[in-house]
Amino acid sequence: MAKTLIHRPVISEKSISQGTVNKYTFVVDKSASKPLIADAIAKLFKVTVEDVRIINQRGKLKRFRRVLAKRSDRKKAVVTLKSGDRIALFEENK
Repeated sequence: MAKTLIHRPVISEKSISQGTVNKYTFVVDKSASKPLIADAIAKLFKVTVEDVRIINQRGKLKRFRRVLAKRSDRKKAVVTLKSGDRIALFEENK
């Protein structure tokens, strides 16, 4: 169940820089709640979750030649971990 709630990590400059303060961003299922997301992250990555913030992002209207189309809505979760815990997906290779 945990893998179906968490779709993928958000890999952007902002989300990677937030990793230094133990905040990680994921695209989650639209029906997921904060407690479900916290449990799923804790089980998948074996970390302690302190806080979960939710962002409901509406899809933008985009034009493809003469056709106006709408991109899909998505829900993002910013997860704050206990200090000392890390998720290896977001580590920068230097």
